[in-house]
Formats: sequence, structure tokens, C-alpha cells
Amino acid sequence: MPGQNDKRRLKLDLTIACSLFAAGVVVSVVSLAQIRAESRMQTAQATQPLQGTPSDEQSKTPAESKPGGDRPTTPAPEPARPDPQTQGAAKPVLPPAPAEKVAPPIEKK
Repeated sequence: MPGQNDKRRLKLDLTIACSLFAAGVVVSVVSLAQIRAESRMQTAQATQPLQGTPSDEQSKTPAESKPGGDRPTTPAPEPARPDPQTQGAAKPVLPPAPAEKVAPPIEKK
């Protein structure tokens, strides 16, 4: 009978499908567990907080200010002034616009 064979074939297909689905669920759970374990390991292996070097009491106090103390003897730098020769030597980057592209001057009201 063809009906009995079809039911058996359907049952076998469903069994295979369910087993493949279960295997996929198991692989997903194992992968998620591994990802969580690795993230915990990274958190546990984070860099340790920096520890300051031991210092003596002298470095904790600020330097004493001396009234009328020494000032720097080097003169202050002068502001840059361009040479008059090079003032007009700079060439424009773009050529002048053609006459048809130049707008007429704006008239004042």
C-alpha cells in the first residue's frame, strides 16, 4: 500500500528535521556560553589600576614664591613682519574670471 509507505517516509523526515533543529539549538547554546565566558575573561583581565610611585614629603609641597624674584633675561620674540619686497610678490592662485562671469557692481540705495 502506498499510504503506509508515505506515512513512514513522513515520520522519518520529521525525525531528521527535529534532530537537525535540536542540533542547531545545541550549537547556538554552546556558542553563546563560549562568548559569555570570553567576555568575562576579558573583563577579568582588564588592565590593573595605575599605582602612583611613592614620593617624599618635599615633592608634595608647592615651590616657594619669591617676591622680586628673577625674571627671564631672554628678550621676548618679535612678531613676524613680512618684507616689503615679498609683500606684492604673491601671485593669485586662480586666474581672473572672464568678463561675462563678473557681476556688475552693487548700487547703493
